[in-house]
Amino acid sequence: MQPAQDLLNVPRRPMDVEDYIDVVRRHKGWIVGPTFAALVIAVVLAFFWPDTYVSTATIQVVLPQVPERYIPSNVNSEMTQRINAMLNGIESRANLTNLINTHSLYRSQVARKPLEDVIEDMRKDIHITQAGSLQTQGKGPISAFQVSFEYSNRYVAQKITAELARNFIDANIRTLASQSAATTDFLKDQWEAAKKRLDELENRMTEFRVKNAGRLPEELQANLQTLRSLETQLAGVNDSINRIGQDKLMLEGQIRIYREQLTALSQGADSITTRVKDERLAQADHDLSVGETALAALKQRYKDTHPDVKQAEAQLQVLRLKRDALLKAEAEKAPETGPKTLSRQDARGGQELEAAISRVQSQIQVQDMELADRNKDQAKINEAIAAYTARVQASPIMERDYTELSRDYTMAKNIYEELNAKKAQSEAATALENRQYGERLELLESASLPETPAKPNRLMIIVAGVGIGLALGMFLTGAREMKDTSLKNLKDARAYTNLPVLGTVPLLENDLVVRRKRRLTWLAWSTACILGILVMTSSIYYYYSTKL
Repeated sequence: MQPAQDLLNVPRRPMDVEDYIDVVRRHKGWIVGPTFAALVIAVVLAFFWPDTYVSTATIQVVLPQVPERYIPSNVNSEMTQRINAMLNGIESRANLTNLINTHSLYRSQVARKPLEDVIEDMRKDIHITQAGSLQTQGKGPISAFQVSFEYSNRYVAQKITAELARNFIDANIRTLASQSAATTDFLKDQWEAAKKRLDELENRMTEFRVKNAGRLPEELQANLQTLRSLETQLAGVNDSINRIGQDKLMLEGQIRIYREQLTALSQGADSITTRVKDERLAQADHDLSVGETALAALKQRYKDTHPDVKQAEAQLQVLRLKRDALLKAEAEKAPETGPKTLSRQDARGGQELEAAISRVQSQIQVQDMELADRNKDQAKINEAIAAYTARVQASPIMERDYTELSRDYTMAKNIYEELNAKKAQSEAATALENRQYGERLELLESASLPETPAKPNRLMIIVAGVGIGLALGMFLTGAREMKDTSLKNLKDARAYTNLPVLGTVPLLENDLVVRRKRRLTWLAWSTACILGILVMTSSIYYYYSTKL
């Protein structure tokens, strides 16, 4: 006897193609029903979904007509950045509100939604492709970008797109002009400040040069050369003074000799002896005068402790002792003489001596005048030497102040020249932008008038709806089949009972009940199909009636 089989845990037998066909046959209503319902819903949704038209305009980025290496642009931002900045201005609340009110856009939405939400929806309908290379028919790649707007009315979409493109072009012109003008104004202000600073430093330099004329560092070498020249002139003047002093001493010695001769003649002394004595004494006086003059000149140039001054003083002392010795010897050897009577010849000699004395005195006066001139020259040269020496000594301090002032002036001049060049370039760039010769936007393709809606894709919606309905029907069929555990055919009976099947008896139902059931089924399906077809036809009719 076989053990009892647990019917709750009996595994289902594998299904074959005939079983799947039988399942579809038994549950065809659960497959066709959701599929048809999904078809109706998809058709209604597809044709009640309003059309959306997309109008597109292409704007070309035109390069500057003048090369940038000649006139650099005042705008350093890239076109992509400028487009994004302009887009922010175009999509501003005020601009979009003006477009909505002017063209009566989004009427239904404005009536039931806040204006901010409508503006946000309009921002989503505006599309900008980034600037880049676009391929055009018959032309190579060009730098351009596209502006597009989507709306339910294709004519309105074209108008809005054309206005958006025009706004981009106008905004670009305003942006370039304003930025270029702002750059030029800024550089002009900086240039004026630099010019004012340069003028101030030029005035200070002029005042410094006038105030310190002759003491500037650049005049140091000239001052040194002048100082050496003055020292050379002073040495020449000193030599002239010494020469004049020597000549004066000689002339004074001659006067003294002439006077002594005259005295000797008046006293009747021996002329020859007196002349010899007077000549020796005059020579000694002359040597003594020369020594005194040389000592005075050395003392003017050197201090008293200088070796040359010491040597000159010793030589002068020797000359004095020699002269004193001659005077003493002359006094001891002089004979006792009394007054004599001058002869006619001696009287004539006396007159000649007096005339000679007068001539020598005149020469001495000339020498005195020349000596006075030389002394004046010496004083002037000493003053000039002192002045130039002071200039040379003050040169380091003067050089420090002058170098600092010159450095500030050079820096200010460089800044002024640099700003002057930049200002000239900026003014040229501004003039270029005002004449629209710089980088600009140009409408390459005007706003298109769309012929077919861009969305929705009705065929795709219907196909997707049918697919979803069919999938739902298959899912429901599978769920019902899994839930139904009854035996459907002989294969199930043999598989689950393990008993031989001797024969089959068909299911006998009341013919009236079967016919009524069929009529009700056909009535339900006919009604559903008619209603579905009416609904789909109505949605299609509504779409084409409103479109026209």
